[in-house]
Amino acid sequence: MKVVELREEYARRAYARWAPSYDLTFGMVAEAGRRKATLRLNQLPAGARILEVGVGTGMSLPFYKSQLKVTGIDLSPEMLAKARARVAREKLGQVEAILEMDAGRLDFPDASFDAVAAMYVMTVVPNPAQVMAELARVCKPGGEVLVVNHFSQDHGLRGAVEKSMSRFSERLGWRPVFPIEAVMGQTGLVLEEVVKLKPFGLFTLLRFRRQGAAQGAQGLLDS
Repeated sequence: MKVVELREEYARRAYARWAPSYDLTFGMVAEAGRRKATLRLNQLPAGARILEVGVGTGMSLPFYKSQLKVTGIDLSPEMLAKARARVAREKLGQVEAILEMDAGRLDFPDASFDAVAAMYVMTVVPNPAQVMAELARVCKPGGEVLVVNHFSQDHGLRGAVEKSMSRFSERLGWRPVFPIEAVMGQTGLVLEEVVKLKPFGLFTLLRFRRQGAAQGAQGLLDS
């Protein structure tokens, strides 16, 4: 399946529209993925530095244990304003910074973080391969890169619906047709685990290991 090109301006417009109601709509549907990813990241030792790409309104931030050091980035000022308000309201001391930044051009040195998470952002970014390269670059060797996303299928009723919706990608601000191959093959990342998420397996968590340490075998788990 071909990945539809998506310009940054469409994502910005969509984020601005969604910001007021995001937490009560898509945010709730996607909570299982956030909890699964943060549960994995909470296994890291105290003081570990985490980068969350596409932090949105910060719905995942309260799930991180207090001993971690979390930086969140997003492209949307509207979403980031809500994330900063959440950090202040809930006194989330584990959050070091909330920054406006392009996922395809991360303003961090190489190997800055012990782990990197990109939740529900890959279908929105203009160049998924470039974003994957940046996630690998800023992750320390031996660290983990977690990607939580919707990946389309090319058969059945769901596949037909996704293909039908694809022509509205620009208006939606995201790609209904987005094959898993779009985030595979990045040099320096080895896929270790694939987790199908609730509800109904619509979303998937991919766990990659940044090369430079022992690598595990690829697995397939259902949650």
